[in-house]
Amino acid sequence: MHRGRSIALAGCLLVAATALTAAEIPPRPEDLTYPALAFEVPDPGAMRFELANGIPVYADPDTQFPLATVTVYFRGGQYLEPAGKSGLATVTAQAWRTGGAGDLSAQDLDERLDFLAAQLSTSIDDVSGSVRLNVLSKDLETGMGLMMDVLERPRFQEDRFAKAKDDLLQEMKRRNDDSADIESREWSRLIYGDDFWMNRLPVASTVAAVGRDDSLAFVHRLIRSDQIVVAAAGDFDRTALEALLNRTLGTLPAATEPLPEIPQPTFATPAGVYVVDKTDVNQGRVSIGELGVRLGNPDEFPLRVANDILGGGGFTSRITKRVRSDEGLAYSAGSMMTFPNTIPGSFRAYFQSKSSTVPRAIGIVMQQIRTMGSEEVSADELSTAKSSFVETFPRRFESPEQTAGTFASDELVGRPHSYWTTYRDRIKEVTAPEVEAATRRHLDPEHMVILVVGNIDEIMKGHPEDETKLSDFGPIHRLPLRDPMTLEPLP
Repeated sequence: MHRGRSIALAGCLLVAATALTAAEIPPRPEDLTYPALAFEVPDPGAMRFELANGIPVYADPDTQFPLATVTVYFRGGQYLEPAGKSGLATVTAQAWRTGGAGDLSAQDLDERLDFLAAQLSTSIDDVSGSVRLNVLSKDLETGMGLMMDVLERPRFQEDRFAKAKDDLLQEMKRRNDDSADIESREWSRLIYGDDFWMNRLPVASTVAAVGRDDSLAFVHRLIRSDQIVVAAAGDFDRTALEALLNRTLGTLPAATEPLPEIPQPTFATPAGVYVVDKTDVNQGRVSIGELGVRLGNPDEFPLRVANDILGGGGFTSRITKRVRSDEGLAYSAGSMMTFPNTIPGSFRAYFQSKSSTVPRAIGIVMQQIRTMGSEEVSADELSTAKSSFVETFPRRFESPEQTAGTFASDELVGRPHSYWTTYRDRIKEVTAPEVEAATRRHLDPEHMVILVVGNIDEIMKGHPEDETKLSDFGPIHRLPLRDPMTLEPLP
């Protein structure tokens, strides 16, 4: 009897809960309401302190887990590679961590880190790099000792150094296997020029020329107190952390001479259609675009909104809807616009379509770009794009590590912290006429380059039910498929 009453009572509660829930849920999705998003950008000033040698530190404590992360960001990267030694940054970044440090061989360093359940990683990118330590909070001082050995006394052990070079050579051998890799390589050449430092890619001879002494000199040039900003996050006492960092990173010396300025692109590729023939694929990969602008350009925020509406906003964007959803010409289609702080970025519309429909898809994308610069976007499109930027903005500060890292990166590249406090307001202020005007100023289809990678003979034929041809979009320039190990044109 008691069990029966319990079941009956549970049933009544379930019915009541269901009725209550049904009453609270509106009949249609568009009737759903949400509380206003409340988010304030953390105060970078409250996180910042300087070490005895002037290194800035952004520390954001987090007691959720007994872990601590310290990341050393530094200026300098690929653009500093000496002539004839392309690949130095890549080889150095790998062997820096794997090649041992201080009094520890490579194997000993691996074992010490494994014993501490610690992660220590090194990376060198185009104009900057980082060394990151993640360790249990109780072992932070031991971990910092190992990090200092890596920063100041890397060993670049011979066998690990040789492996880093061999890994790069093996990766280079696969350069032509995927048409996406060919597209990426040739697109950079078209946007920034063959001789721009970003496009001085490693080849077999330059990798062979890289020696252990080159990597040692490269690291010692980068790890200097006036070229470093530090981010720390995790379970630590700020006062104790400051003392620990002063005993370690605070002892690093300053550079004897400043790093050279980052070279800027000066070459403009003539508009037209540039094709790379890869006969073993049945789809063409297409990129359409031009050199863009840097962070802080007066049109930056109208351009961000414009790109979101044009192709960067996923299924709500025009290129995706027209090329993918309406016409079924591509599984993936869209656009992207980058805003680096160090060199101009680029605008790139992209898609991949079967060979016969490539010309038609290009025509649709070009028309969408023209329309963006000649007609105002709709109120719904503008509202959707702006809401997307505003509502996803807090993700940039999801964790203490992200937050400290963002502010450290600001100081590293010279981006003002106020960029983040004004970001949402500047997005909200963007108007439809500003979107149209910014697009017209910076996205000119008549000056864009079109890169097509695929079976060019098949692509040139077009589709039997469509008159659009590749030659409709300008003069066609054939680019060579390059030898993967020398990057010289293949016969």
